[in-house]
Amino acid sequence: MLPSLSTNLMPVLFAFFLTLIAHVFAKFLGKRIPIPTIILALVSVLILLFVVQWDYQNYYATAKPVFDHLLGYVVVLLAVPIASMDFTGLPLKRLSFVMLIGTVVGALLPMGMAYAFALSHETILSFATRSVTTPVGLSIGNIINAPLAMVNLFIIVSGIIGASVARILFRNVKDDRAKGLAMGLMAHAFGTVEAWQISHTAGRYSAFGLAVNGLITAVWLPVFIKLVY
Repeated sequence: MLPSLSTNLMPVLFAFFLTLIAHVFAKFLGKRIPIPTIILALVSVLILLFVVQWDYQNYYATAKPVFDHLLGYVVVLLAVPIASMDFTGLPLKRLSFVMLIGTVVGALLPMGMAYAFALSHETILSFATRSVTTPVGLSIGNIINAPLAMVNLFIIVSGIIGASVARILFRNVKDDRAKGLAMGLMAHAFGTVEAWQISHTAGRYSAFGLAVNGLITAVWLPVFIKLVY
């Protein structure tokens, strides 16, 4: 059994460290060129796979179970930066209103656009989960019977686009708290990764926006879908 265990474990470890190296390199490079870290990390993984001559489908099948498992722990660990946040002097009533509006608009706007373009029922349901991070989105998708592959695709694509345009849109915004909150609300985990590159304050507020948005959306969206659809 020991040789079999070693044989099964080696590809997993190799996939893990290859991904880790790509992320570290992307983070280093992201401080020097104005390209989102997540984009650099994706490209770095592809380059490393080409260098080591490892088929992407094989890498994906090996790495996916590991990172799917770790993703749940990462969401829980978001409590750490949130616990260190300083809310002194913040207009909490206005902040709560912004969070509520952002949560509702983040789900209903893409649903409305999908409906306006006469897309399928399954596509409309998948668009509803666009603004939350992957574990929450997949859980909501299960409840509302949306196709999980499409849910996962929309969440990833919207996160990448949001993280890519965030710095351009926020060039004239001086408050890192506002930047972080907006990035967490609309680009979830991808936006949070990019927010940490701006500052620790932006990163913490992005984690806060991501977590609260996911919590609120997980409560009201399934009820809304069941009533409307």
